[in-house]
Amino acid sequence: MRNERLRKIILAGLFAAIIYIGISVFRIPIPAMVGKPFIHFGNSLAALAVIFLGFSYGTIAGAIGLGLFDILNGYADTSYFTILEVIVIALLMTGVMKLLKNYHGQYWIVIIAATAGIGKIGTSYLVSIGEAMIKGVSFNVAIVQAFLSLPATVINSISTIVIVSLLYVPIKKLMTRFNR
Repeated sequence: MRNERLRKIILAGLFAAIIYIGISVFRIPIPAMVGKPFIHFGNSLAALAVIFLGFSYGTIAGAIGLGLFDILNGYADTSYFTILEVIVIALLMTGVMKLLKNYHGQYWIVIIAATAGIGKIGTSYLVSIGEAMIKGVSFNVAIVQAFLSLPATVINSISTIVIVSLLYVPIKKLMTRFNR
C-alpha cells in the first residue's frame, strides 16, 4: 500500500512536469475578446494524468502543471480559474469512467477524451464570462465576449480528443512496465 502511494506521488510529479513542459514548449496564441488563450498540449496531458492516476493524483498533477505555468507566465491573476477547471474536468472524467467501468471497448478512450474536451469548452466559457465580469463588463456583454473567445478552446478540445486517444495505448504500455 505504501509503495503504491509513493508510486502515485512520483507519477503525479512526473505528469505535472510533463504538463508544464507540454504547455511551455508548444503554444500558439489565438486572439480573443476575453483572456489570452492559446493552443497547447497541457489539457491533453492533464486528462491523461486523470486517466492513469485517478481523480486525486491526476487532479493534483493537472493543477500543479497548469497552475504553475499560469503563475510563472503572466496568468497568476486567473490561475485559480485554471485549477478550478482542472478539478471540474477531472470530476467529469472520473464520473464517466465509473459509468463505463465495465466497458473497455474500442471507443472507451475516445469517450473519456471527449468528456475532457467538451468539459473544457464548458468550463472555459464560464471562466471567460467570470473574467469579463471581473473586469467590469455587464453580464450580457460578457456572454457574447466569452462566446467569441471560444475558438482556441474548441481547437484545444479537439486536439485533446485526438492526442489522448493516440497516446493512451503507448502510455498504458509504459505504465504497465512501471508497475512491475
